[in-house]
Amino acid sequence: KPIRKLVLDAGPIIKNTPAVSTLLAQSEELFTTHAVIAEIRDAVTRARIETILLPFLTQRDPRPDSVKIVTDFARRTGDLAVLSRNDIQLIALARELEVENNGGDWRLRNVPGQKRTNGAPPPKPEAASKPEELSQTENPEVKDATPVEIADAAQDPVPDGGAQESASAPAPANEPADESGSESEEDGGGWITPSNIKKQQLKDSNAASTTTSEPKTMQAAIMTTDFAMQNVILQMNVNLVSTSLQRVKHLKTFVLRCHACFNTTKDMSKQFCVRCGKPALTRVACSTDQNGVFTLHLKKNMQWNTRGDRYSIPKPQPGSSNGRVQGGGKGGWGNELILAEDQKEYTRQLESGRRLKQRDLMDEDYLPGILTGDRNRAGGRPKVGAGRNVNSRKR
Repeated sequence: KPIRKLVLDAGPIIKNTPAVSTLLAQSEELFTTHAVIAEIRDAVTRARIETILLPFLTQRDPRPDSVKIVTDFARRTGDLAVLSRNDIQLIALARELEVENNGGDWRLRNVPGQKRTNGAPPPKPEAASKPEELSQTENPEVKDATPVEIADAAQDPVPDGGAQESASAPAPANEPADESGSESEEDGGGWITPSNIKKQQLKDSNAASTTTSEPKTMQAAIMTTDFAMQNVILQMNVNLVSTSLQRVKHLKTFVLRCHACFNTTKDMSKQFCVRCGKPALTRVACSTDQNGVFTLHLKKNMQWNTRGDRYSIPKPQPGSSNGRVQGGGKGGWGNELILAEDQKEYTRQLESGRRLKQRDLMDEDYLPGILTGDRNRAGGRPKVGAGRNVNSRKR
């Protein structure tokens, strides 16, 4: 099987891609942590996992030293802020199995951006000593046996019609045999006959063994759909497989890059830069290759659009008990402009958005969006500043 030990994340387990039969056909052992099984709360999914997957799944938690190594590595790559404790434990478990089955961490990296792995593979003394022992034991037997076989063959009479026995006949009788053999080769060309079928089979087997090499078996691998986990796994040089059980050697995705201070973050829900606080985050393509090199792919001659950045802001006005809008432009425009991440208006809109997502459809007080009018409103994240166009229509 191509994979010896496979670590599963919660995503492939919940989505059931690939199927359990495919996992068992491509890997010898399946591993996961106790926390991954505990976070599956759906009754139908949990029943399917307990009946089909759990009998073949080994639950194991990594050692604290492995967790510490992965935590330090993720902190240096910048992915620690978006990785949960379960994600770190899964990566640590995959690294732990890799070290156990390969006899050390010689094929892994301890630091992001490390050009080479930690060391060379350990030598195999048993495989190197076996051919020498075989040659020492077999050669004396061959030397002792050859003269006896030749003497016996010279004493025995040569039977008529034996193709193989006529080849071991004395020298005077070899000349007509060679002539007849050459004539048959000229006549037959490359035909397979009962006399040379063994030789042809041996040639075919040798050719097949030289042309087709055995596929390399991955001692340990991990399957996940989380980009932050994939980024850490590839830079650490742990084997990463996709949901089609193919090894992933090149990863391409997107990050947010601040156009003001050039800081990057992998949290795609951010609207403000975590370093300078400006709403200047742009979505940039990035890639990670099999050597763990992280590369940003920027646009050529990218120009930042500054149209609509300069506009008048009304003076802040205190609220009223009756809820009437005071101050601002037409219809109170500009009273709740969001200009920073720590404003109460921004946190209030984020909280209301979370409540909308967590609405229970069976709640008695719930009304569909087509009745309340929320369906016609533009959803998404809170609007920062005046939006794309300051002079757009005000609601």
